[in-house]
Amino acid sequence: MNNAFQPSEEIAMYSITVRKLLIDLESGFGRHWGGGDAFLTHYHNALSFSFPVGEQFFIDSVRDASKLLPATAEHADLHRAVALFIGQEATHRHLHGIYNKKLQSDGLINHWGPSATKKLQVLRGRTSNPLHALALTSAFEHLTALFADVVLRHPQILAKAEPKMRTLWLWHASEETEHNAVAFDLYRALGGSYQWRILWYFLALYRFSIECVRQTTSNLWRDGVLFKVGTWRDAATFIWGRNGMLWLIAMPLLRYLKRDFHPSLDKQSPTAQELAASWLQAHQDAFRELR
Repeated sequence: MNNAFQPSEEIAMYSITVRKLLIDLESGFGRHWGGGDAFLTHYHNALSFSFPVGEQFFIDSVRDASKLLPATAEHADLHRAVALFIGQEATHRHLHGIYNKKLQSDGLINHWGPSATKKLQVLRGRTSNPLHALALTSAFEHLTALFADVVLRHPQILAKAEPKMRTLWLWHASEETEHNAVAFDLYRALGGSYQWRILWYFLALYRFSIECVRQTTSNLWRDGVLFKVGTWRDAATFIWGRNGMLWLIAMPLLRYLKRDFHPSLDKQSPTAQELAASWLQAHQDAFRELR
């Protein structure tokens, strides 16, 4: 792998803060916490099932790869960003672990987490080069950032959700936006190639799509609402509607394929970073800053 990355003047410096979210997930939440929308609820529940395993993989991948980056003044900002990235992801992993226990106590089965664990074990067994795991992490971070941008840019999606669940998802989205360039910059700084970045991206997109559909379907089946007309109507609206997820993420998905792509080069107005900063500024009572 080569093609070392030289940051341009357009790329913003990192602005990452580790926070403790001040909500009580232990007390539980509604069966259809998404304003009574079973599909919206179980789609987000499916994502949550993937997070503890995924975020631990991201932490391990970034930590392992960062050991290859010289501890020089030139890379000081990136090393600091790595530490804060790990802090944020560890907090997300912890909270979604609590969230998932509640889902499982309600009768849902987590297929995505165990499936991801097995596949990531295979990956680590087949290659000792940490840049491959880092490229996969960068790919998943891009996918996560796209969904984060959607819920921040279109607040009507979670407008009817239970307040603490809306806060959880928008806080998570804001922090994912803050650190979405860390794995990418580390990969490029270590000489990661464009070809491997794209190959791992296609694999990430394929696996994410399959596992998300599988887990959401399982959630709806276990909840007894899979074959209800309203469920399918809500699913069609969420995916294919005027502001459906498919239309909102199509072009951003393709942008990752550009050779000069960078997560910070957002041409939308307001940018994803501005949306995240605005939400965090307006909801400071929802969390406590740790570092």
